[in-house]
Amino acid sequence: MQIRTASARSLRVLCFLAGAVLVALAGNAAAEETGYRLGVMDKLRIRVAEWQPAEGTVRNWDAVSGDYTVGPTGSLSLPFIGDLPAAGRTTTDVAKTIGEELRSKFALRNLPSASVEIAEFRPVFLAGDVHTPGEYPYAPNLTVLKAVSLAGGLRRSDAGQRFARDFINARGDASVYDSERWRLLARRTRLLAEVSGATELKAPPELQSVPNADQLIASEASLMKSRRDRYELQLKALTDLRSLLESEVQSLAQKSETQKRQLQLVSEDREKMARLTEQGLATSSRRLTAEERAADLESNMLDTDTAALRAKQDINKANQDEINLRNDWEAQRAKELQDTEADLEKLGLQLGTSRELMSEALAQSAEALKFDPTGKSATIKYVVVRDEGQGPKEITVDENARLLPGDVIKVSSELLMQ
Repeated sequence: MQIRTASARSLRVLCFLAGAVLVALAGNAAAEETGYRLGVMDKLRIRVAEWQPAEGTVRNWDAVSGDYTVGPTGSLSLPFIGDLPAAGRTTTDVAKTIGEELRSKFALRNLPSASVEIAEFRPVFLAGDVHTPGEYPYAPNLTVLKAVSLAGGLRRSDAGQRFARDFINARGDASVYDSERWRLLARRTRLLAEVSGATELKAPPELQSVPNADQLIASEASLMKSRRDRYELQLKALTDLRSLLESEVQSLAQKSETQKRQLQLVSEDREKMARLTEQGLATSSRRLTAEERAADLESNMLDTDTAALRAKQDINKANQDEINLRNDWEAQRAKELQDTEADLEKLGLQLGTSRELMSEALAQSAEALKFDPTGKSATIKYVVVRDEGQGPKEITVDENARLLPGDVIKVSSELLMQ
């Protein structure tokens, strides 16, 4: 009967130990599955028991069992054992070490069974554009979005303040300035091409990410072609006029040479008639006819020379008109380019002011972002500062990223530069 009673008691004790072990394992399941490493400020619940085979009982080490916190040095301070390194180790490693240390200290035959479970993870910290920055408890499967919710959400303005309205107004102004700036950048590209004599336009780096950059460049390219065609037609007209006038001068020169030869013959005939008239061999009427012919030829020569001079003057005028046309073309391009640069500088100042107003509104109330549903003007940036054993490291994450105990989450609202 005594043997049966002892066997029943042993069975109950074994079941108790097995149950205790299962509870401890269940409590640490989440940590073990992810290979969680302990760190400073983790709170642990330690239970130690020793099976006494001779008595068929379990001996509880109440002096060692209890709740402990991983200290600043990364160690646990336990009775009899002293400082036990814990940071960077798993709960299973720590439990095994506790049992081995106790058996070594007290020269025990059997290895005490130690269970270490996480009573409370070390906290996470939120900083930046959240309503209530500070320290918050960690829970398994905690995400950035959940942590921000614990901190009261994004920073909000006090009642009666209109930072959201200021953000909307500044964003509207910035959109107008951006659109005008894009047009001016396309215009400047066209003017630079016209000044350099290029025949094609390429989008500048400032317009690479602009949605309607192709339409802007195409419009300016069409305008450039139209203006260039008109300019070249004017130059061609002046060139044709000059060629025509030069041909006329050549024709007049040939005509003048012919008239000179005719005048020479008429002059010789006139002198001959004068001698014959003086000798009485010819009548005065014949001499008068010769004089009239000579006078007509001289008059025609004067007209031809005058026409040639007039044609040469017209050639000079055509040359001057071409010079003026080229100078006006270059001067107009330079003036337009100068005005465009001035407008771009002015828009840059206005755009900077609008962005500063948007930044100020976001700094006072990050919730103003809800009035920018497209996310084209501003966004929320999440950066996790995590110590991975080799010093803190900053990691940019999204709102669905899972956190680890001890993480520092920096939340900041940022304007998107365009």
